[in-house]
Amino acid sequence: MPHTQAESVIKNIIREIAQECAAKGNTVSETMVAFVVKAIVLDPRNGFNVDRTLTKDDVQKLIKLCVDRLLDTKSPSLETIKMQVYFDMNYTTRGEFLDEHHRVLESRLATVSREITDSRARTAEELESLYRKIVSYVLLRSGLGSPTDIRVVREATAALQSVFPHTELGTFLSLVKKDKERQLKELTMIVTGIRLFNKDCGKGGEGIDDLPTILKEAIPATTKHIDSELQSSRDMIYKYTALIEQMDGKRQKGNVLNLIQLKEALFNVRQHEALLNIILSDVITCAQQLEVMDKQYGAQMEQLKATVQSKTAIPTAQVYPLFISLSKLWNSFQDEIVLLSVLSNMTANLQPFLSLHEELFPEHVIQPLLSDLTVKSDEDRIKESAGMQVNPSDFRTQEWYFPETTANYDRLPIQYHGFCGFTIATRDGLLLPGDPGIGILKHRERYYIFSCKEAAYMFAQDPDHYINLIGEKAKQCAELIQLLELHQQFSSITPYSQAEASEKLLMKPITKCNSSTQTDTHILETNIVKSYEWNEWELRRKAIKLTNLRKKVTHSMQTHGSHMRRENFSQVYLPKQVGTQTKRDGASNVPKPQIFLSGLRGCGLSQPTNMVKVNLTRDVEES
Repeated sequence: MPHTQAESVIKNIIREIAQECAAKGNTVSETMVAFVVKAIVLDPRNGFNVDRTLTKDDVQKLIKLCVDRLLDTKSPSLETIKMQVYFDMNYTTRGEFLDEHHRVLESRLATVSREITDSRARTAEELESLYRKIVSYVLLRSGLGSPTDIRVVREATAALQSVFPHTELGTFLSLVKKDKERQLKELTMIVTGIRLFNKDCGKGGEGIDDLPTILKEAIPATTKHIDSELQSSRDMIYKYTALIEQMDGKRQKGNVLNLIQLKEALFNVRQHEALLNIILSDVITCAQQLEVMDKQYGAQMEQLKATVQSKTAIPTAQVYPLFISLSKLWNSFQDEIVLLSVLSNMTANLQPFLSLHEELFPEHVIQPLLSDLTVKSDEDRIKESAGMQVNPSDFRTQEWYFPETTANYDRLPIQYHGFCGFTIATRDGLLLPGDPGIGILKHRERYYIFSCKEAAYMFAQDPDHYINLIGEKAKQCAELIQLLELHQQFSSITPYSQAEASEKLLMKPITKCNSSTQTDTHILETNIVKSYEWNEWELRRKAIKLTNLRKKVTHSMQTHGSHMRRENFSQVYLPKQVGTQTKRDGASNVPKPQIFLSGLRGCGLSQPTNMVKVNLTRDVEES
């Protein structure tokens, strides 16, 4: 059958199923019907062969099975599928949501913008009407107050007149359409910045909510509510898991509880837990963004106050960029408000998909059965396996990774949403959390964790066998395809939210170990010929030099700097001992001259001084 014809047949089947359900009082979307059709066809118990063309009887059988499945009011499996379809149709990533929100805002303002840009105002009344439209556009685009509130309009008009007086309308009308649209956006941001600045100074701000304060109160409240919902779901998960473990292979409680329904209920609350974790992650991102934006907003406002400082005139090139930055930050606060509102609504809208639990497994029935059981949380199960680790040497052909030796182990794309693959395959879909500390098995570029060491050893002996068993179980319980993230095995019914997640499979483990390396200074031998000369005149000079050397005599010398560079030897004659004879020594002695002078003191004033000189030197003969 051609592809286009097959699509037409499938659309007709989906439309007929939806009409039959509506006729019986149950309105379902075509997306939901399409998911159930694919789930029914995949289930081998229904006997459909996807490789052959459906006969008329096959089509009627398919329609009947789908209608019966969609009208089953006591099926936890159907509620899980509805939950998955709802989330897939309403959830997008943060960036995509904000882009869509901005696109919708632009489409709503397109009519007002077109009236302004297409205007051909000439008279005073037409120009006044155009100016009022610009004021309304500014208010609608900024979201700061209602255009029907006269006080808000007056404040916005005053702010607009300070940057765009009526006299500028002529210049505005002479612009081309794209320049008009660009100027309208700039005027909106400048007016928004002026009004926010006036509000902070206490001189205006009519109709402007304190978004940072609202977000600071709303985010913790939303987080608390999601945590409460998560804890409630986890309590049910732990109870259902304990009952299923007790009932596996035993039928004592079979008269009280339906094991198949109990497992479907476990899949339901596990899916609810997974979706709440996604929403909670986005709320935490909102909190982180709010913290950053709040600091930037405060710093921008302080910078603006320092620039203005009660001045009567400020250059527009200096102050307009600050108003625009303030406006952009405020738009970010508005985006966070809208995103948080959507996440809160999604959290509330997921709750009705858990309504069957109280009806099928009421507290007064479950509690007595748990009296003699130990209800373990996921954390308790992981603590029980603490210290147990796979020995990689036991597996020569398998690769194992461990948290202590893998830097990015927490970001590896673990299969089956982190549940133990061996338990899912061998215990008819029982979902037990895996412990990365036991070891992460790499098989065919995919990563698996396990709830205990024994499960890891058994799974590693024949991974393909257990993977096929899980695939067969997912065909019977279609809700497991999204819950266990089997988007590669069942690409035909992969939801949009998981199709994008397939990029995570490109991530590789980064192993850690102690190592050292040594690099040679020069790995390759140099090929530089130092005697090479590109200049022919230099070659000529060297040739002349060599020619002149033929007529030269070689001399050598040694300097203080070079005399220790080689061993030198010299031989000398030792000096002879020589003695000489001189004349004999003689000596002479002469008397020492001595002279005595007397009368030097004088005889006073009455008589003259009479000095007497006496020579006391002895004669030579006497000496």
